[in-house]
Amino acid sequence: MPTFRFRRAAAAVIAAVLPLSLAACGGGDENKIVIGTKFDQPGLANKNPDGTMSGFDVDVARYVADKLGYTPEQIEWKEAPSGQRETLIQNGQVDYIVATYSITDARKEKVDFAGPYLLTGQSLLVRADNTDITGKDSLENNKVLCSVTGSTPAQKIKDEFPGVQLQQYDTYSACVEALKNNAVDALTTDEVILAGYAAQTPGAFKIVGEPFSEERYGIGLKQGDDELRGKINDALEQMLSDGAWQDAFEQNLGPAGIATPTPPAVDRY
Repeated sequence: MPTFRFRRAAAAVIAAVLPLSLAACGGGDENKIVIGTKFDQPGLANKNPDGTMSGFDVDVARYVADKLGYTPEQIEWKEAPSGQRETLIQNGQVDYIVATYSITDARKEKVDFAGPYLLTGQSLLVRADNTDITGKDSLENNKVLCSVTGSTPAQKIKDEFPGVQLQQYDTYSACVEALKNNAVDALTTDEVILAGYAAQTPGAFKIVGEPFSEERYGIGLKQGDDELRGKINDALEQMLSDGAWQDAFEQNLGPAGIATPTPPAVDRY
């Protein structure tokens, strides 16, 4: 069992030797690790009807947990909506987060990151019969664009496309429903996320235009926990070198029509 993260069952011991936030994180169970991820992103991190978790992010999170000494049965999954990720980490409610979490300078002021473990870019999803949205340059004609509160794509639209009507929801699945129901004209987020939704409902949606950003997905953790960050980076480097990363990508995102990219180099900043 890893030495960096202990949980004690007895409340008195918790109070004596552990910060309150860490005790809350594991619920007093020393044989558990709490991992934050999305619950509604097919191909990346999805909570299935039977309660199991699946997706590329989930496989990355499981691989890292295994290298930290935890079995799949010892993982507690916690939903981590985009707007709540920093709070979940800072309050000690999770040990780390693997949730399409772009590494940015602003976020690094609040949390630390291991990785990156995937590079992608922001793109657009429209209904399959749409003909007037062909990419980012066709957005500013009174189009209503949906994204998620607290996400990097939403902030990019605010900063670089002020003429776009931006509708924000808490989850991308809510944006997909709004797009399906003609409440919005397009959904914007990272291409790998959009591909998962397109594959989930064949023939209903399509991705248009070229990606217009570069996003570096990292694993978020509490600021200053250099030991844990180092262990996670070690695990990611092993996953990238032993073929497990490529297998996970092809299994989860290959059916969406995305070619397996070259894995990124882990940044030991």
